[in-house]
Amino acid sequence: MTPAAPRDCAEASSTPKSRAPVSADIRLLGIATEHLARLGPKRVTVVAVAAEAGMTHANVYRYFPSKDALLDAVAGRWLRDVETRLAGIADAPDPADDKIERLLVALAALQRDALTSEPNLFAVHLDATVAARPIARRHRVRLRSLVERVVEEGITSGIFSARDRERAIAYIFDASYRFTHPLAIQHDADVPHDLIEARFGAVIHAIQRVLRAGVL
Repeated sequence: MTPAAPRDCAEASSTPKSRAPVSADIRLLGIATEHLARLGPKRVTVVAVAAEAGMTHANVYRYFPSKDALLDAVAGRWLRDVETRLAGIADAPDPADDKIERLLVALAALQRDALTSEPNLFAVHLDATVAARPIARRHRVRLRSLVERVVEEGITSGIFSARDRERAIAYIFDASYRFTHPLAIQHDADVPHDLIEARFGAVIHAIQRVLRAGVL
């Protein structure tokens, strides 16, 4: 027992230093999240976020090199939650054709919900996507990985007869663009929800038929 004590003490004394940058990141993101929700992306300033955090704006730039990077990090936390939910669908025991439907429906629904309930957060997500900023590119890569996982499972199980995996994945994104891309979601914000669901359902059924038939 005695030899362990010095090691524990050393770890305890070193922990605050090693965790300090992470704590600062979390605090800044929390403040930026609140400012974004209340003020909107255009009115958020690094100076105001820094002041509330009790630091200079120059210190904020140690963690986030620009205002866009700070707001993208706020959106990134939400996107990671979206990706976690979608991963749960991709890992579920359902058949692959059911999973591709659930995954696409969830991707669209989570973004529509954000547009309605957190419009300023959605605006950052949209802007990052249109500008192809790093947070949006990473999100796209993760989405593709989840879709690829479901397609691979479908091919392995015999549910899908796709001959070219890459073309099949590209087809899924191309066909569902109108309902899953944030720019299209914003454009359709005033379209009745039941009409969007009916149109999207028809597109998803077409995707399932193509994957089962091995057209690609």
